[in-house]
Amino acid sequence: MDYGELGPTESTRSFPDLPLTRSTATDPVRRHRRRRFLLLAITATLFLAASAALVSTLLLRSKDRGHAGRLNRTPTEAISQTCKLTQYPELCISSLVNFPGALEAGKTQLVHISLNMTHQRVNGALYAASSISGVTMDRLARAAYEDCVELLDDSVDQLTQSIDVVSGDGTASDDDVITWLSAALTNHDTCAEGLDGVDSYVYEQMTTQLKDLPELVSNSLAIFAASSRNGEFSAIPIQNRRKLLRRRRLFSSFPDWINPTDRKLLETPAQDIQSDFVVSTDGSGTHNTIADAVKAAPEGSSRRIIIYVKAGHYYENIKVARKKTNLMFVGDGMGKTVVAGSRSVYDKFTTFHTATFAATGAGFIMKEMTIENNAGPEKHQAVALRVGADRSVVYHCSIIGYQDTLYVHSQRQFYRECDVYGTVDFIFGNAAVVVQKCNLWARKPMAGQKNTITAQNRKDPNQNTGISIHDCRIQPASDLNAVKGSVQTFLGRPWKLYSRVVYMLSYMGDHIDPAGWLEWNGDFALSTLYYGEYMNSGPGAGVGKRVNWPGYRVITVDEEANKFTVAKFIYGSSWLPSTGVAYLAGLSV
Repeated sequence: MDYGELGPTESTRSFPDLPLTRSTATDPVRRHRRRRFLLLAITATLFLAASAALVSTLLLRSKDRGHAGRLNRTPTEAISQTCKLTQYPELCISSLVNFPGALEAGKTQLVHISLNMTHQRVNGALYAASSISGVTMDRLARAAYEDCVELLDDSVDQLTQSIDVVSGDGTASDDDVITWLSAALTNHDTCAEGLDGVDSYVYEQMTTQLKDLPELVSNSLAIFAASSRNGEFSAIPIQNRRKLLRRRRLFSSFPDWINPTDRKLLETPAQDIQSDFVVSTDGSGTHNTIADAVKAAPEGSSRRIIIYVKAGHYYENIKVARKKTNLMFVGDGMGKTVVAGSRSVYDKFTTFHTATFAATGAGFIMKEMTIENNAGPEKHQAVALRVGADRSVVYHCSIIGYQDTLYVHSQRQFYRECDVYGTVDFIFGNAAVVVQKCNLWARKPMAGQKNTITAQNRKDPNQNTGISIHDCRIQPASDLNAVKGSVQTFLGRPWKLYSRVVYMLSYMGDHIDPAGWLEWNGDFALSTLYYGEYMNSGPGAGVGKRVNWPGYRVITVDEEANKFTVAKFIYGSSWLPSTGVAYLAGLSV
């Protein structure tokens, strides 16, 4: 495949004129860095041995993949039966039998033990990874390293929240836990992908710390999912379902997780909102840059923090970190409040690091803004907006780029009445996301490229993730419209093994290729993906010449389509109403 057509997978990101290698470090500088690391690593190891002996033991036990032959203890029937439910049963057994309390535990207790064991392993990896923070790195290695530390830290938090729920200390639902564990698994994939192609020294040290992490999280997800009393798309605890159904009727135009205050804010013009911070380029606000306003916002806020960004062009790269919760960004309108950046993988950033605007703080809301990455098509992966914030809403915004425009990285997300522009894989990631009443504009790509609207990277069958495109318009942008006869545009292609995308009740222009969907690489994922189309319209919506892959289906039953609505897929009837964004809970009003 031509490198210009490649999508989000980091292993396909090297360009002919930018060789990336992982050669052995032999020069004096690298030898000095290695000695420096060894001293730091010895210090970290001694500390871990004194303060976390159990973690050290687990690390040693899991280093050899011949798990069954190295067991010190015989697994109980409960452990054997539980581990049969996982994707990696040998690792499951070897990691549990040597963990305190596991041999005396029943199946129910093993859910808690599995989460605790995985939490300790991830936390240990995060601590050990910090030991190389002072090592000299080039731009790509530093970006990949910082991504990994951030993602590991997020995973520790998600596992902590999950343990709280299992322990009875949290108020969240089973589906919240599945969301958090799905996100933790995605975090580790993103970290590993970013490391591909970086300096050999950083690569070797980080991959050592990442060993077995995705598999351990996957096993914990499988064990929890099997024990959960709710099904894959059933987000609401049984005792609350009837009450929430009543609420759904009362707020048919708003998802339930949007509280009345936020709902009112989303309906109110920006100038009439009482803001906590005001950003303006002319000095009339509390801050001149968005980044300064984000820095001033409190961490861990349980109330809505409003940042009003006045009309103007802001050339910044914004990051709303995990601890910056419940931030709402309000602009003066699409095309009026514009945030623009130009980072790209061509300039040696990881895809994760290229985002003009990135948000991971739960409860993130944005409305009436334009977010753009203007690196251009020739620089390949260049993200405009990246979101990994749980229960996030993007309303009436324009998101503009070429390849990899909108990175729906993880957790639950909702997009309403937005314009999204791009070429290759321009909506990609592994969130549980509904894109509703939006315009998806395919642009003119570089010569030889094909347009692909989605690239979804669900890698585990227990993840509750996917991209649902509901009541949208899929159209060619003006530059593509002039040449659409010579450019193929597809609805999506499978980035990972269990890729999942549906288009429902949407209009498709005549630029959509009759086959509809594009292979990633030969027959990879064609039998394990889930691609569905339900009652779409327009000249590009005909299904007569669609692909005949085992995983593709024309959805004809309302019950199946309903699984991908706001109410069922992102559990929106329990949180969207509080944000104030209008939405369709089901297939239609």
